[in-house]
Amino acid sequence: MKNFLIYLFVGSMCLSACSNFLDSEPIWPSDENFYRTRQDAEMALVGCYDGLQLIYNAGVGTPLVTEILSDNAFGGTGNGDNYEYQMLDEFDLQRSPGHLNTFDENWKAYYKAIYRVNTLLTKMDQIDWGTEEDAELARLSIEAQARFIRAYCYFDMVRLWERVPLLLEPQNGNIPQSSYQEIYTAVVEDLMFTAANGMEEISAGRANKWVAKSFLARVYLYYTGYYGEDILNGKVSQQEVLNGLEEVISSGNYNLLADFKDLWIVAATEVSGEGDNAKLETTYAGKDNEETIFAIKYNVTSDWEGNTDGNHWLVMLGMRGQNFSPYGSGWGAMTVNPQLYNLYSNEDSRKSASIIAFKEEGLEYNTDDQREYTGYANKKYLPMCNPDGSDVINDHGGSDFMIHQFQDYVAMRYSDVLLMAAELGSTNAQTYMDQVRGRAGVAAVGVSPESIQRERRLEFAFEGIRYWDLLRQGVETAATAIDQELTVISGGNEETKKIKAENILSKRGLQMIPQNQITRSAGVMTQNPGWN
Repeated sequence: MKNFLIYLFVGSMCLSACSNFLDSEPIWPSDENFYRTRQDAEMALVGCYDGLQLIYNAGVGTPLVTEILSDNAFGGTGNGDNYEYQMLDEFDLQRSPGHLNTFDENWKAYYKAIYRVNTLLTKMDQIDWGTEEDAELARLSIEAQARFIRAYCYFDMVRLWERVPLLLEPQNGNIPQSSYQEIYTAVVEDLMFTAANGMEEISAGRANKWVAKSFLARVYLYYTGYYGEDILNGKVSQQEVLNGLEEVISSGNYNLLADFKDLWIVAATEVSGEGDNAKLETTYAGKDNEETIFAIKYNVTSDWEGNTDGNHWLVMLGMRGQNFSPYGSGWGAMTVNPQLYNLYSNEDSRKSASIIAFKEEGLEYNTDDQREYTGYANKKYLPMCNPDGSDVINDHGGSDFMIHQFQDYVAMRYSDVLLMAAELGSTNAQTYMDQVRGRAGVAAVGVSPESIQRERRLEFAFEGIRYWDLLRQGVETAATAIDQELTVISGGNEETKKIKAENILSKRGLQMIPQNQITRSAGVMTQNPGWN
């Protein structure tokens, strides 16, 4: 994607007390010789998708962070590392008082992505779309995709920080925070536009109308659950959202894979043979399989000069300084809560496909440099190594295990559509639930709010969904679930891990706005309660 960035306007996210909340300087070519043709618009759209890659590669990876915020996992990392991840998973700034800007790079990346989208959208009228029969459809498709990207970014941001500046066009100045109602209204309007005007065709990594209808349901469920308001500012009703999901299901474009493990490259891969004859064999269904509704795409072309095509957060999840082929090494973050492992029945195929159980798999994990070891790690998102210990990325043209990981982040799967439709009251709710559980090899259960949430936890563990599912059941419910006290191993020694419900309650589950942004706004922006 980076080949196209020379054509884009990239925002430097400098805040100052007097102005320039979102200063953005153009790079060649300029407005005068760009945004003229349909090809220009497509190149700019590629840059918008590139911005979507960046939001999880900058700072701390949101899919990873939201799992350690939940009851699924703990911070982990190295025993000699700072306590930034413990500050996050314990909702306690005193655990690492110096980390006032943990999300600063994420904040900048979100606004860079939004700036690219807003710039493209403001140039739509000056572009010559041609006289071809599909000219208007091309314009609508590009606008729909751009607006989806903007909605995606703001939905992340409003859930993380709630009150963020809402920019729907490029602008300078010290922009105040907007209310959550204003932000969600913009998100819903963008998604509804994409749902109405997006393409029907499936194109890898691109947003179409089915993607928008799926995310509209996710937004609706979160908003109505977290805020306790029945109708999202009058913009969309529960029935309309459900109808959209039913259209996704009836479109025939998506389906459940027969075997759950084949969704995940690590889970689907085993070592065959011994010694010099050992090799990896896989049943992985591949990227963009029939269950993938939307994924953020990654490849091996990242570098340290600002090109961020690779999955930069995946290395955080690798085994701390050790390999167990196919499980590769990394920084040991996101150790798994044993409670989650025990929640799966032995018949549930998702258990072994989602979680590495070291003792059960006969693996001796060295805990000397591992913090908060629990005996379990995630298996869905993980670096990989060959039987000889070499990185699998080397076989795909990569060389740097920190930035050349190529596993996509699957942000929406078809099983989520089925379970959301069941939750929203589909007449086929039991059928949808049975399909998800049947694929996992477990017996049918009746549909209820409790059974759906339990199923969602089992189905979507480590996919960046659980924390939001908890919060939308109510902050008190989330705080009670996340509250923990158990024994873990750090540096080879036992210690007690505590997470207190009161810390989540005092912050309403929201995260700390980067202090850099508060300072540079000269008091225009204020910190979220509990993080001062």
